Amino acid sequence: MTLISPRRKRRLKLISARWQRRVLFVAGGLVVGAAAVALAKLADEAQLAFSWLLSQSRYAALLMTPAGFALSVYLTRRFFPNAQGSGIPQAIAARHLSDTRARNALVSIRIAIGKIVLTLLGLLCGASVGREGPTVQVGASIMFALGRLSPRRQPGLILAGAAAGVAAAFNTPLAGIVFGIEEMSRAFETRTSSLIIATVIAAGLTSLALMGNYTYFGSTPIALGRGIDWLAVPLCGVLGGAMGGLFSRILITLARGSAGPAGQAIKRYPLVFALLCGFAVALCGLISGDTIYGTGYAQVKAALETGTPLPQNFGLLKFLATTFAAISGIPGGIFAPSLAVGAGLGANVASLFHDTPLAPILLLGMVSYFAGVVQAPITAFVIVTEMTDNHAMVVPVMMASLIAYGTSRLICEEGLYHALAKGFVAKAEQG
Repeated sequence: MTLISPRRKRRLKLISARWQRRVLFVAGGLVVGAAAVALAKLADEAQLAFSWLLSQSRYAALLMTPAGFALSVYLTRRFFPNAQGSGIPQAIAARHLSDTRARNALVSIRIAIGKIVLTLLGLLCGASVGREGPTVQVGASIMFALGRLSPRRQPGLILAGAAAGVAAAFNTPLAGIVFGIEEMSRAFETRTSSLIIATVIAAGLTSLALMGNYTYFGSTPIALGRGIDWLAVPLCGVLGGAMGGLFSRILITLARGSAGPAGQAIKRYPLVFALLCGFAVALCGLISGDTIYGTGYAQVKAALETGTPLPQNFGLLKFLATTFAAISGIPGGIFAPSLAVGAGLGANVASLFHDTPLAPILLLGMVSYFAGVVQAPITAFVIVTEMTDNHAMVVPVMMASLIAYGTSRLICEEGLYHALAKGFVAKAEQG
């Protein structure tokens, strides 16, 4: 009988642990990709159901939207605490916590289920929310849950799950990796870099297998033409950055609460506040001709592909509807609605350039507002470039993103997600 030396045993054990870790990350990526595809398909069905309701009566939104907001906030507070909002701040906060129980309160399978159900409820009642941010929290929750099954601590799981969520939600693998570097961690972790990339690849392959190879907003190959057209770059950068910074400042201010009568009333009567926010969204919807409900994806894609101008009030009304949805406390993301707001602002700027194609200026508006909201300029231009397959606009999109970032910082000194994450960290440490 051949005996294995202690040294060989240690080596075999080390190799086994490495392969277990690799399998864990890749398997997690496959599950995250499947969850992202399921949420995407269900989100489309929820928006179609709400559109059918509006086809029966436009004014049904005055009842359905406020009631849905109130119900969503009740279910969130009663059964799924920490599932409110986009979910990205919770994933960032979970990475900063070391206590497993505190992390579990922010990223868990229960939270993931609640996030999916309540995001769909928001879309079903016409909320101006997206599914991409929730997919990040769902991805982080799945990876964290899988990590707890492992006998050894696995660093980077939450980061990998979040990056895979972005990659699968938008079919933008590069953007998923950049998001993980710039927004989730602010520094790449060398120890887990290859495993995070493997997780993103697994999630992306799952999305491709289930939904095929697609570009989120279609293909828009048109670029800026004459020299004067380039004036749209700083115009969109400043306008989008200012509006994005304003949006972030509103959310951060209300999240931190106020000692005044209004702040106390919101804290004391959250369901009434959600009801009023839902009613405000319904009013925005009626004024807009039913164009600002949901993610805004259909309106923006049609404008990019056909060159059909968006209504002049689309950007402002979408901004208001997204703001009311975000401050109400319902679960739902701001990625897709922010891109829609930016497209609306781009359409306003495009009205100043009569002979310029619409699509390039829409892209500038999209990246500018998005960069102004998240204050992650690299993530912003990579996502917009990948989701439109327009490499001819890389340089102007980069420029607009950087201008928007600088403008946003003048209005809101902190990045939205990290500012909100501090609140979850503080709450976890106090509790």
